[in-house]
Amino acid sequence: MRLLQYNNDGDFSLTEFFESDIPKYAILSHRWGAEEVTFKDLIDGTSKSKAGYGKIRFCGEQAKRNGLQYFWVDTCCIDKSNAVELQEAINSMFRWYRDATKCYVYLPDVSRPYSDSADGSNEPWESTFRKSEWFTRGWTLQELIAPASVDFFSREGELLGNKASLERYICEITGVPVDALRGSPLSDFSVAERMSWAANRETYRQEDKAYSLLGIFDVNMPLIYSEGKDKALQRLREEIDKASKALLFCYEHSSRINAHLGIRKLLTSSGFKREDFSVAFSLSNVSDVQHFVARKTELIQIHKALSGDGSRRAVVLYGLGGIGKTQLSIVYAKRHKDSYSAIFWLNIKDENSLKQSFAKVAKQISREHPLAFRLSNVDTKENLDDIVDAVKAWLSLPYNTRWLVIYDNYDNPKLTGNTDPTTMDIREFLPESYHGSIIITTRSSEVKNGDTIHIRKLDDMQDSLEILSNVSRRKGLRSDPDAIMLARELDGLPLALATAGAYLDQVAVSLADYLRLYKQSWVQLQESSPELESYEDRTLYSTWQISYNHVKQQNNLSAKLLCFWAYFDNQDLWFELLQHSDSNNPDWVRELTKDEVSFHQAVRVLSSHGLVEVDTSSQDLIESLGYSIHGCVHSWTIHVLNQAWNHGLARLALKFIGSHTPDEHTSRPWLTQRRLLQHAMRCSYIVLNNLVPDGDIAWECHRIGILYYSQGKLVEAEQMYQRALQSKEKAWGPEHISTLNTVNNLGLLYADQGKLVEAEQMYKRALQGSEKVWGTEHTLTLDTVNNLGNLYKNQGKLVEAEQMYQRALQGYEKAWDPEHTSTLNTVNNLGTLYADQGKLVEAEQMYKRALQGYEKAWDPEHTSTLSTVHNLGLLYADQGKLVKAEQMYKRALQGKEKVCGPEHTSTLDTVNNLGNLYKNQGKLVEAEQMYQRALQGYEKAWDPEHTSTLNTVNNLGILYADQGKLVEAEQMYQRALQGKEKACGPEHTSTLSTVNNLGNLYKSQGKLVKAEQMYQRALQGYEKVWGTEHTLTLDTVNNLGNLYADQGKLVEAEQMYQRALQGYEKVLNTDNIITYVPALHTIWNFGSLFEHQDKIEKAKTMYSKASLGYEQVFGPKHPRCQSSRHKLCALDAVMQNRALLEVEEPVDDLQGEPLHLKKSPSISKRYKLFRKLGLR
Repeated sequence: MRLLQYNNDGDFSLTEFFESDIPKYAILSHRWGAEEVTFKDLIDGTSKSKAGYGKIRFCGEQAKRNGLQYFWVDTCCIDKSNAVELQEAINSMFRWYRDATKCYVYLPDVSRPYSDSADGSNEPWESTFRKSEWFTRGWTLQELIAPASVDFFSREGELLGNKASLERYICEITGVPVDALRGSPLSDFSVAERMSWAANRETYRQEDKAYSLLGIFDVNMPLIYSEGKDKALQRLREEIDKASKALLFCYEHSSRINAHLGIRKLLTSSGFKREDFSVAFSLSNVSDVQHFVARKTELIQIHKALSGDGSRRAVVLYGLGGIGKTQLSIVYAKRHKDSYSAIFWLNIKDENSLKQSFAKVAKQISREHPLAFRLSNVDTKENLDDIVDAVKAWLSLPYNTRWLVIYDNYDNPKLTGNTDPTTMDIREFLPESYHGSIIITTRSSEVKNGDTIHIRKLDDMQDSLEILSNVSRRKGLRSDPDAIMLARELDGLPLALATAGAYLDQVAVSLADYLRLYKQSWVQLQESSPELESYEDRTLYSTWQISYNHVKQQNNLSAKLLCFWAYFDNQDLWFELLQHSDSNNPDWVRELTKDEVSFHQAVRVLSSHGLVEVDTSSQDLIESLGYSIHGCVHSWTIHVLNQAWNHGLARLALKFIGSHTPDEHTSRPWLTQRRLLQHAMRCSYIVLNNLVPDGDIAWECHRIGILYYSQGKLVEAEQMYQRALQSKEKAWGPEHISTLNTVNNLGLLYADQGKLVEAEQMYKRALQGSEKVWGTEHTLTLDTVNNLGNLYKNQGKLVEAEQMYQRALQGYEKAWDPEHTSTLNTVNNLGTLYADQGKLVEAEQMYKRALQGYEKAWDPEHTSTLSTVHNLGLLYADQGKLVKAEQMYKRALQGKEKVCGPEHTSTLDTVNNLGNLYKNQGKLVEAEQMYQRALQGYEKAWDPEHTSTLNTVNNLGILYADQGKLVEAEQMYQRALQGKEKACGPEHTSTLSTVNNLGNLYKSQGKLVKAEQMYQRALQGYEKVWGTEHTLTLDTVNNLGNLYADQGKLVEAEQMYQRALQGYEKVLNTDNIITYVPALHTIWNFGSLFEHQDKIEKAKTMYSKASLGYEQVFGPKHPRCQSSRHKLCALDAVMQNRALLEVEEPVDDLQGEPLHLKKSPSISKRYKLFRKLGLR
């Protein structure tokens, strides 16, 4: 062995020692760099010029500090040009590190300056220590394990700690057990375990992957650097086998010793610890997928569950058939094959398959371990029970602890209460010794033979698309809309995705056509799809039949429930939905729903076979938890279990959904409505595709129409109402009360759709019929009266609307009481009417009465309560009480988002109005965000020409105009105007509002003639609909005043402003006018007019009044308030300078002055002075 010595002159010298004379020495462990000092460099004296010289000096100085004269560095103490010496050195390397007094690990990628070492903290170098490349190199494994004392140093030469103090970090980083680090004999650890320590380490030369492990396994072999990694590793295993087979032979043939000393004593006394029972990795009997996708989390969970100290570890993978449990097990085995001495695959779908699998395992073991006498003496064609016992015994041998056995397809387990004679008890086929690793795949959630991991569908759409792409061998699917739709339909089920991919690979059909076939011809498509070798059941068509058969044998109710599920949606089926007792219901339904225990017992059997899961989306809802089945299983129940369509079950499903649709008076009805919606969609499909007879479903269709209407699904609601109406007219006649009820509801629907003519026809038909059947004061008659009031209000027929509301209110108070919810609905409607009429005080009184009543009758989050809260927000905004308005809007929005969802049209109404509020507050960015959200939601929920959509388009026009985006504003106004004229008519108040806004825009663009035309049209329309004193009428009067002022028609302008201001004062009263923004605009405009008329004191009075109001509404920092203060300061300056003027000075040339100024010399003189001062 050649060692370095630190000389007194500070230089180094080499000394060679025989094995018996080697002195104490230190040894360096490091990662080789680009300029290392070689043996030749030291001999030639050129070592100091290389970067690696610093490491040698560091090692020598550190050894000197530790009282060691000699040290060893691999780069320069071995003459690598001598092949014999190199081979001897590599075979001796482990021993040289083991015998060193000190080992210094130099880490150039870890920094810890001297100042960091004072407090003893591991920060901040700990993170870089964990990532150091030293831990990734093959040779450093033995350099870590072999020495008794290992010290770690940073690149500055600062001590980080030693193997003992850093033990926890090192174990976490390397996976090497503590016992190995502390010096336990490496023979205590199996070959597979020791191999696993090096699995993720790399070497520069590929053969060194094997050569760096010679000392770890205490074997020697010649080095052949041209043989490649695989050949080198193969020779390494052969050397390991040679060293161990004699001991194994001794064990298996020494029955006398075995009898007297026992197995473990024999192996221990022979120096045999964890012998290698390795069997070459092979999954030749299992078909796997070529491109495995996703499941990273599950693979980590499996690895964590199976990691341990060698005692028995087992994990159970359970989930739906076709979900990919087998493929997941295959991938785990392939990725971790080096961690196990042997991996065996057993098919446990039935007893015969399992025993045949054991026979194949016996052949594997006998082929590689012919001395395993119990196996070699058993005929694998017969005596299958003996073979099972022999394999179990071999797996139970002491120190044969690093095997992995996968029990696949344990889908019919023997469980308590399961009387099926074909069930199996896996415990009879498990090795008896408590060691080794086991994976069990099963569809049953009740298998508890290890840590359970639920394998669910693939959540990431990209994973599903990757399977489709890989199997179909079609390019570009990851961004193909049709592929995305297909993947969404198949809902993350690997078997379904692979089946679709295989079909698309072999058949020249588009993805859109495949999806169409999947929905229309499911059975034929599946029967014609290729079989998949990588799945046990080969086809999607057959994969769940086995589970269904097992379910049917265990619990017939469970099987019938699964069949019945085809008539509902696949998501969220719950007990109360089916619990509508009726003597006409089938006996099995009554038995299933007689109590929760019976229902849940039936579901539990389905769940235990992986067919059903708890629906987590139902956890926050009222009533019991729901259950779901996968969409592909649902398709199977429709097309296979119900291939002979059952009209009775279809009608029963309709009845259950109709019966469960909550009435308005129930507590928090929206929660149940949302749960029912998808089931209603399924039933609508059944009705519209004539999969249930029309004759006896009128009531059910009407109830489902109510459900759709409550959730803003108006197209679907109309379809169901029309079906109900047709059936009722046919069965009972056009004037039957049930028929009229549907007619009334159609009126409500048409009104919400903006089809006001059709709505009025429905209401009048319903009213005439109700008055004839029930009388004029019956509550059902009053419901239609109230609805007519709503319609007339929307049509701008306010007198007729108030008459309807008053009639309804008086009737409800008489029939019910003043606090009944029907009474409160009309009170709320009256508040809306008064607000539209500008009777804001009366409106507030109505709203507050309604709100107090709703909160008492319902709760603060009921939709009726929130509707009135929203209306109060509108009212406060009209009154200029913007803080109160915002509070109301936000309360309404939060409640509606929670109750109805963020995309419900009622929620969007509040979003739109928040946009209005933010615009009025000058928060234009926030306003646009609200408008855009509302617009997108309306277009999705309604359509681009719905009145609600057009209102938000109109509001966006106003916002763009305020932002100076005049082109965009005109586009919005024109779109809104054309749509409203089509939907509502040219004289509807909503149409007139957009006409007025277009007038504002044309005025801003200087198109004054067009502007006046718009204003006059709007004014005439408002006066006709609302009257001369409505606030909207007055707003247009004010706008006309602005226009006349811009045209220089100051007299006409003053008349308009005076009319508007007097009207506001009359409608709002003096207290409210100071915070009503349109009125403040008129006051400000009056001030501007007075200023141009040189009535400075009057102008200042108006400006001051408006400025005070603006500050109350917007706050003092608003730009409008700042502008008003600047205007007042300018006027003060004018008034101060006026006092300095002489009244009778000669008049200067007045060329270019306004005509009304030329008439007064004193005025003209002041005008000229103001112009010079810039104060015109």
